[in-house]
Amino acid sequence: MEQIERITYMEHLLDEAAEAVEALSRALDRYDAVQPGLAELEAYYSSGQWMQDYDDDCAGKLPAGLKRGVLSEDALYDLLTDNAHLQKRLKPPEKGTLSARS
Repeated sequence: MEQIERITYMEHLLDEAAEAVEALSRALDRYDAVQPGLAELEAYYSSGQWMQDYDDDCAGKLPAGLKRGVLSEDALYDLLTDNAHLQKRLKPPEKGTLSARS
């Protein structure tokens, strides 16, 4: 690879990586902001209140137009499971694995 081609290519890599890092940073800020809500959802799902709400929905006691995805049998469980898997992916890197020059 010639010098100009190499520099152009590396510049492309820099721009692409900088954009991805910035996008991930914004996404992580948003993700961090919803963690208290996820904790509330988890507490609700594991409580007797969720089961009562679910039973009332099945019995037709809730308004027909009420959004009730939180009462589906899979949506909340899947979200909490996905969140747990994501938490594992977001664990801090092991010491000495950062490749940035010091």
